[in-house]
Amino acid sequence: MNYLSEFAALMAVFAVVIVAPGADFALVVRQSVVHGRRAGVATSFGIGASLLFHISYTLLGLGLVVSQSLTLFALIKWLGVAYLIYLGVKSFFEKPLDIDEGALASQAGARRDLSLAACFGAGFLTNALNPKPVLFFLSLFATLVSHETPVAISFLYGIGMAGALIVWFAGVTLFFTNPAVRARFKACGRWFNRVTGATFVLLGLRLAVQKAG
Repeated sequence: MNYLSEFAALMAVFAVVIVAPGADFALVVRQSVVHGRRAGVATSFGIGASLLFHISYTLLGLGLVVSQSLTLFALIKWLGVAYLIYLGVKSFFEKPLDIDEGALASQAGARRDLSLAACFGAGFLTNALNPKPVLFFLSLFATLVSHETPVAISFLYGIGMAGALIVWFAGVTLFFTNPAVRARFKACGRWFNRVTGATFVLLGLRLAVQKAG
């Protein structure tokens, strides 16, 4: 029962964190509106896998090494900054989708080169190249999980958290791929691309000024 209370405490804190808009949210929204439901769900799984990646190396003790190494922390951070700005510039200059149904079908076929693996990878990288989860999970597990809790149990906590994150973003995907909602965003045409592109760039700049401490 102690394990259940620990998990409940972790999920209570984590539930507040996952609904806060950030780079992951912006990416899922964009993938869903531009590339459709399957792309949004694949991106959600990529983000969930990255979260589990963060939790795994935190539990193995590597997270402490990253948090204590300013050089390693800075390297991951600047890779993340570069990737977010790349996504922003790419989104800003991408051609808008036509909301005409025939054109949408044609463009959907043209966009199949964006495979589910690519969507998964985009979600994974966007989350993985943000060093802040290292500090978050170190503090979260140190505060709410007993040092007597086996690593295997803590890893199960992580699987539950990753699953919750995937469910959340899958829900976001379902909302933004609703035909009426998606059509409204597509009606914005080039402005949707510009706004989402600027959002990624701003998120990248925000990450650039963050410090390890």
